Amino acid sequence: MACTSTRPSLGLSLGDPEEPEAPEAATPRERALAEENARLRKVCSALIERVESSGAAGGAPYAAFEHAVLLAEQVRERTETLHRTLDELGQVNLQLRDEIAVRVEAEQRLRESKREAEAANLSKTKFLAAVSHDLMQPLNAARLFTSALGEQAVPEASQRLVGNIGRSLQDVEALLGTLVDISRLDAGVLKPDVAAFRAADLLDVMAEEYRQIAASRGLTLHYVGTSAVIESDLALLARVVRNFLTNAIRYTRQGHLLLGCRRRPEGLEILVGDTGAGIAESQREAIFVEFQRAESGHDAQDRGLGLGLAIVDRIASMLDHPLRLASQPGRGSLFSVRVPYGRLSAAPARSPTAASSSQSDVLSGMRVWVIDNDPGICEGMAALLEGWGCRVRTATSLAALEADLDTQADSETADVLLVDYHLDASNPDGLAVAAHLRRRQPGLPVVMITANHDAAIKSLARQLGYGCLLKPLKPLRLRMQLVGLLDGGSA
Repeated sequence: MACTSTRPSLGLSLGDPEEPEAPEAATPRERALAEENARLRKVCSALIERVESSGAAGGAPYAAFEHAVLLAEQVRERTETLHRTLDELGQVNLQLRDEIAVRVEAEQRLRESKREAEAANLSKTKFLAAVSHDLMQPLNAARLFTSALGEQAVPEASQRLVGNIGRSLQDVEALLGTLVDISRLDAGVLKPDVAAFRAADLLDVMAEEYRQIAASRGLTLHYVGTSAVIESDLALLARVVRNFLTNAIRYTRQGHLLLGCRRRPEGLEILVGDTGAGIAESQREAIFVEFQRAESGHDAQDRGLGLGLAIVDRIASMLDHPLRLASQPGRGSLFSVRVPYGRLSAAPARSPTAASSSQSDVLSGMRVWVIDNDPGICEGMAALLEGWGCRVRTATSLAALEADLDTQADSETADVLLVDYHLDASNPDGLAVAAHLRRRQPGLPVVMITANHDAAIKSLARQLGYGCLLKPLKPLRLRMQLVGLLDGGSA
């Protein structure tokens, strides 16, 4: 560092006022120069003293000057650094622009892929809906023929074969219904049709149906009924309870099952219990995930996909119905769903009592019109209903039915109309057909039968006072619907 002292260096002496005068032998010119030099030294000393005395307090002027030079150098260096930083930031900015452009392009591709995936998912849903309807038609006919055959007097060996056919058809129905349901739930096209109804309207039928299924497996079903009115989507809630009962039978090898209700302050809790293998604590969340099943307890020949409880979980979330599971491994399990209470707008007729299949004369003489564009279903419905003693008239279209009626000498009336919602392109839908026939016969009870689970169709049928049954048609459900009509209930 440069010297900051204000004292002159030895090599640049500015003179000393006390320096001895020139020797006497000097010439006059030399003495004059010496005197002038002394005077100049005094002046220089005075100037230096004045400069030093006028500098910053506590500092030296040369030090201040040198400090200013250092500051200027630092400013220059920092300016250069700033320029370099700006250049680097410019390069980083260009890189960021390139990255943003790449990300924007990637997001555009992602949005396009998402749109394609949504379109494919919608197409898949529509395909499954169409396929399910087409498959439900022959499946429905097969179930009707099997049920009709099962009520005939056939040899015991043949009766066992009929039972095996019926169980196989039930397996096909369950698998197909499960796949369609999970697809519709994933696509968000399954909308609830919430309405108030008596819990017995659902549970009485379930109890009768699964009592027979449980008996075929050597199990007993204890049912505790209720008179409570609840508010939910009847078809979706039926899917939940049906899955509970199916799993209870599937995982119970001996003992009994329970279907009952408990009145809670928040709503009616519908419970299904069993004395099966139970569920370990570590598996109680996994069983509600797709394709996950309990590790033990089920039949090795069972064809389940592990989707039943996944569907239950999604339906319960959609309906905002809390689920509960209690289980002890080796002793059994208890599943429940809590449904809010409802209020009926008008007091309906009492819920029909479950009729045993042995009461063959209950429907004897009942006049039933059946309209379905599938001849196989018409034939199967005729076989089933005639086995119950009904007088059946079937047709594949409204025109065919009216042409058949016009050939009769007297004007025949019906006790109930069973009409398919989806008819062929040359016919109006089932609702329009029912409206036309009700103009011909005012007050004609109507039961709509459809493979379409659309909430709008069920809601419209209910508003019109029609019953609504889903394909594949369950004979016991149909029988109870007809018995209820005979007892004076509405469709």
